[in-house]
Amino acid sequence: MNFPYGRALGAALVAVGLIVPQVASAQQDTKIKFTLDWRFEGPSALFLMAHSKGYFKQEKLDVTIDSGNGSGSSVSRVATGAYEMGFADISALIEFIGNNPAAQSKPQAIFMVYESTPAAVLALKKSGIKTPADLVGKTLGAPVFDAGRKAFPVLARANRIDPAKVQWKSMDPPLRETMLQRGEVDAITGFTFTSYLGLVARGVKEEDIVMFKFNDFGAELYGNAVIASPRFLAENPEAVRGFLRAVTRSIKDVLANPEASIAVVKQRDPLITEATELKRLKMALEFVDTPVARRDGLGVINKARFDNTIDRVVSAFGIKQQVSPDGIFNSSFLPSAAQRRL
Repeated sequence: MNFPYGRALGAALVAVGLIVPQVASAQQDTKIKFTLDWRFEGPSALFLMAHSKGYFKQEKLDVTIDSGNGSGSSVSRVATGAYEMGFADISALIEFIGNNPAAQSKPQAIFMVYESTPAAVLALKKSGIKTPADLVGKTLGAPVFDAGRKAFPVLARANRIDPAKVQWKSMDPPLRETMLQRGEVDAITGFTFTSYLGLVARGVKEEDIVMFKFNDFGAELYGNAVIASPRFLAENPEAVRGFLRAVTRSIKDVLANPEASIAVVKQRDPLITEATELKRLKMALEFVDTPVARRDGLGVINKARFDNTIDRVVSAFGIKQQVSPDGIFNSSFLPSAAQRRL
């Protein structure tokens, strides 16, 4: 009499047994939306390789990587919760925190990728500009949100230049290098691997380009870092650690074989010119594989130098609020020293 009931119950238990593993499997991979700071170009291989090789999957992560339109936008995307994590210039993060003291969500940097800023001033030899001091009385061009333009007062002070004696002309990013080539501005600010190659793409010979890298001329600043929302950090600490482990492996792969890395970028943007993006990637890697990174490992910061970066950014950007280093960089999610070693 009880047999039909028992059979039904057994069937139900089997059904549940079939369903539960599927639910558990679906719950294994933590979803992360990650925003780049710019388009899918050579440097994005640092993150795309982790996706292509399955490193994120091995860490039980379901990562979506989207292109960006500037570090400021990346910080805002993470601050608003549209993205859990992102890639942004540390100066843009400091600026956001300094100008938004009441913000409910203040992203934190958790892994320093560019050990120094790629920001630079670029001019053409025909301008007669040979040193930063020659910029006095000149007109510089850059988008209003450009990191190099905002941090220019740091470079100016380091080279005893009165920032007020330099004029600025604003333009959209695609016009920056074109305006320098045409002589509509005397110099521009931009990332080395963006503006330098932008000039070459417009027919400017490399030997005709003058470039002042900020860190080579006394304006030491940290560069781009992985950032994350504090809520995601608190709720998913193991997922964050897994993400950074995957990215660390990815960076090492890219350093070992930049040529193969470009194929991964081309999968995301088939229209890229591989030779150009390989050169861009190699230029970007100069800020990743540095003597400091070789000594201390990937991802870390020097506290004294980081504090100095904050002080310089606050002064250069005209931030009125005091910015405390506490909470801006959180090193507790970094992979082990052995994993980070180059």
